[in-house]
This record gives sequence, C-alpha cells and structure tokens, in this order.
Amino acid sequence: MDRAEKRELVTDLNGAVKAAGSVVVAHYAGITVAQMNDLRTKMRAAGGTVKVAKNRLAKIALQGTDSENIIDLFKGQTLIAYSEDPVTAPKVASDFAKGNDKLIILGGAMGQTSLDADGVKALASLPSLDELRAKIVGMISTPATRIAQIVNAPAGQVARVIGAYARKDEAA
Repeated sequence: MDRAEKRELVTDLNGAVKAAGSVVVAHYAGITVAQMNDLRTKMRAAGGTVKVAKNRLAKIALQGTDSENIIDLFKGQTLIAYSEDPVTAPKVASDFAKGNDKLIILGGAMGQTSLDADGVKALASLPSLDELRAKIVGMISTPATRIAQIVNAPAGQVARVIGAYARKDEAA
C-alpha cells in the first residue's frame, strides 16, 4: 500500500466514522476468510460496514472525530465496524460474536461516549430505529382506531334497532 492509498484510506475512514452513529472495535484473530466475508455480508445487509485497517492508520483516521477516545482499543489484530444507525453495528457484531468465539468485541463508541464490551452488548440489545418507528406508529394509530370505533358505535346501534323493527314488521 503506497502513501496515496494510505492517505485515501485514512480520509475515507475518517469521514465514515464522523457520519457513523456507532463504532465497534473487535479482535478477529483466527477468523477465516469465509467467516470474515460472512460478517461483512451481514453487516452490509443491515446497513453497516466492516473494515480491517492497520492500527496506526485507524488511530490517525479517528483523530478529530467524536470517537477519538477509543484509540487505545487498537492493539493486535483489530477490525472496526460502524453504521449510521447506532444499534446496527453493535447488533450485527454481537450476534456474529455469539456464533464465533474468535471475534472478541473490545468496545466502541456512540458519539462522544466510549463503550466497553458490555456497553456494546447492551446497545446491541436495543431495538433499531426502524423497530422504534414502527412501535410509535402503532401506538399512535391504535387510539385513532379506537376513536373511530367509538364514533361509529352509536350509528351502528341505531341501524341495528331500525333493522330489528323492520324484521318485526315483516314477521307480523
């Protein structure tokens, strides 16, 4: 990798981390290429990204970002996972780590808040933004449905009474 490629990697990673809602740092020693591709595929499908960069370059890329306080985590074979949704990267990384003991989550950051491994796992247990939006829409639409049912109930009762009188007259 020549200087221009390194500079481009640092610039791209810096921009991505600035835009990210959360960042996860993990050791990946012992993971096969197929397993790493599987992790990247799952992360990409969820809306996140996984990068393996030299620790020195990753530390340079993190300078000047909100996640600058996690620079100390970059020791050994590390990867960085990030996503715009604060829950996506931790959730995918934690799910993958459950099935693969070679991926060890070291910690991460959400904005200026640095997280340890337990903090990343706690963040992973939260519902995603899409799930929260769906719940809010459900909570908002339920009262509206109930109001419509209550407003329509008297008219329905009147119609049933009239229908009963009509059947009574037909029978007579």
